[in-house]
Amino acid sequence: MSVDYDWSELPPELLDTIVNKLISLRDYLHFRAVCSSWRSSTPATPKNLPCQLPWLMLPKNRSNRRGFFNFADNKLHFLNLPEASNDRRRCGSSHGWLIIVDESPSIFMINPLTKVTFNLPPVSQFPNVVNLDFYSVGREYTLRSPDGEVYTRNLKEMRDSFIRKAVLSNSPSRDPNFIAMVILNETGELAYCKIGENSWKFIDDAQFYAEDVIYFEGLFYAVHKSGAIAVCDVSGDSPSVSFIETPRQIGGDMQYLVKTNDELLLVTRFLELDIDAAYHQLDVVYKTVEFCVFRLVLEGPRWEKILSLGEKMLFLGENSSLALLASDFPGCEGNRIYFTDDYCEANYDGVNGNHDLGYYNLKDGSIEALSCYPRNSHSMLRWPPPIWFTPNPC
Repeated sequence: MSVDYDWSELPPELLDTIVNKLISLRDYLHFRAVCSSWRSSTPATPKNLPCQLPWLMLPKNRSNRRGFFNFADNKLHFLNLPEASNDRRRCGSSHGWLIIVDESPSIFMINPLTKVTFNLPPVSQFPNVVNLDFYSVGREYTLRSPDGEVYTRNLKEMRDSFIRKAVLSNSPSRDPNFIAMVILNETGELAYCKIGENSWKFIDDAQFYAEDVIYFEGLFYAVHKSGAIAVCDVSGDSPSVSFIETPRQIGGDMQYLVKTNDELLLVTRFLELDIDAAYHQLDVVYKTVEFCVFRLVLEGPRWEKILSLGEKMLFLGENSSLALLASDFPGCEGNRIYFTDDYCEANYDGVNGNHDLGYYNLKDGSIEALSCYPRNSHSMLRWPPPIWFTPNPC
């Protein structure tokens, strides 16, 4: 004999148990769509979800709609995002927020899902910016280098090249006292600001630790080309820096830091020059050919090479470096490094969209394209290059 159940009558404590076990935003939205009773039992904005699987934010087309590709289900989502127009440049993606720099010269953050924004101190408020004069067309900015040399840059150069990467300590919705940290491109300096401050501050002792920076257990960790780490505490009125000196890393073109639940990883990226023939022209571009992964061993200290990531997936590029477990996301496989083009403006400023991105299989060293962005596809979507974005509904 069959028994009909009224799912809308489930007790609140059971609904709470189910909701607290949900991992994906998609499942959470489906849960709330079952019936009005289930919807009223849960907030519209989830607070308990872990970090979500990143989407790949694609280059802008003709409209203000931006495509976001979810490679787990091979679906393309579109969001109206005029704030990320071609007149502006993203300089980071962190905790579900895009950090965007403008020629105006504002710097702001936006959550593409909620459209909430936060303003950060403008480009003109960095310590090495001496002056900004809009009437000096073509040389609007006057800057001072670390050795005292004074030079000029125009608005576009500052928008595109001044900041290499920006990361956040946390999502502003989770921590209203978040801190923003940026790597400067030309000088290799680290600068930070706290919410409510009107200017950026340099971390003088950490200059040249500019390969990558992450926030880990209340501190910012920045890595040098050699693999040495500067540990930056910016919680006080002035920054304090300590160092983890490891034997020098030999080889490789770029370094990334990635935090996992139990360790700190260093990922070395190897590039090669390649000749790209498309649209009746030859272009010299860089291509990723290999990654090597190391774990930090504090006894020594030293970087120890690892041959497998197990269930871990790494996401590297202009985003805050990220590690996730493939077992948490159906359809995903571990032991892979998903990467985007974040190292050479020439790869997208003059070439028809043949960006260097895909995933690297640590087991056999193979590189595969993402289905939404085949390698050597010569897409006409050139600017800006794709970036990993972690959907964050709050």
